[in-house]
Amino acid sequence: MRAIRIESVGGPEVLRLVEVETPQPGPGEILVRNQAIGLNFIDTYHRSGLYPVKLPSGLGMEGAGLVEAVGEGVTRFSAGDLTAYASGPIGAYAEFHVVKADRAVKPPAGVGADVAAAALLKGMTAEFLLRRCYPLKAGQTILVHAAAGGVGSILVQWAKAIGAIVIGTAGSEDKADRARALGADHVILYRNEDVAAKVREITGGAGVPVAYDSVGAATFEGTLASLARRGLFVSFGNASGPAPSVEPGRLSRMGSLFLTRPTLFDYVATVEELDESAQALFDVIAKGQVRIDIGQTFPLAEARRAHEALEGRETVGASLLVP
Repeated sequence: MRAIRIESVGGPEVLRLVEVETPQPGPGEILVRNQAIGLNFIDTYHRSGLYPVKLPSGLGMEGAGLVEAVGEGVTRFSAGDLTAYASGPIGAYAEFHVVKADRAVKPPAGVGADVAAAALLKGMTAEFLLRRCYPLKAGQTILVHAAAGGVGSILVQWAKAIGAIVIGTAGSEDKADRARALGADHVILYRNEDVAAKVREITGGAGVPVAYDSVGAATFEGTLASLARRGLFVSFGNASGPAPSVEPGRLSRMGSLFLTRPTLFDYVATVEELDESAQALFDVIAKGQVRIDIGQTFPLAEARRAHEALEGRETVGASLLVP
């Protein structure tokens, strides 16, 4: 089969398309013939070495396709089933991928492989951020960075379905327009405007009870200064580089603030949590409350170009690799 491999960490140039032996499922595993592969920032963190991986390595955490074969003891799936996965193991950038059966889900009728691969990792991230990390309530005002991006675009729509007031940030006028089209009530151009000052202006000086920041280093200080007393800073990404360390006393002095750095995999740790999170996501998609916009697709062989586009802020919505 064809697969993307890295032998060293670095920029997009380390990605290599190679021919490797097609894997076979072991006990409790399924072999998936990928029809669509999700492109996510975590893939760039593995490639760059920010999140260490054992080399040489495959890449990619998310994909969807048909079950080609099942391993011993698997009853959750049968050959021919449509399935989607988003919690590894690393190696989704390939024509086939072996995953544990209890780490994959069955998309409902009407959700194809492309939508499932575009939605699952980013959508379940939005689910736990809005429903469990901070149980958002109608009428609350929130800050969502990168509101036109993969996770951000889902966060905006889902938060509006809950009844929240959404302040989004974007890096360009085009992306600001997109965020407004998704439902954002206010949009701040974070490269040109003082985010915290605008948030205070919008909220009458109060700040927001929760802020979702996937950008990292570039937006950290503005996010911290945007929070209301006892507000929660949810740092869940490093698109511009890792967020800086924080001296705990600062959180006290700025209003008894909370800071968390959650990861999806701790919120779908059990098969029950995985199924519940995926079901909640598929429910809001079915109701039309969240639309999954696949902004761009790339052939598997052009994974390097896909990474360059993602890191260059050239993408909107979700991105897919197609084997």
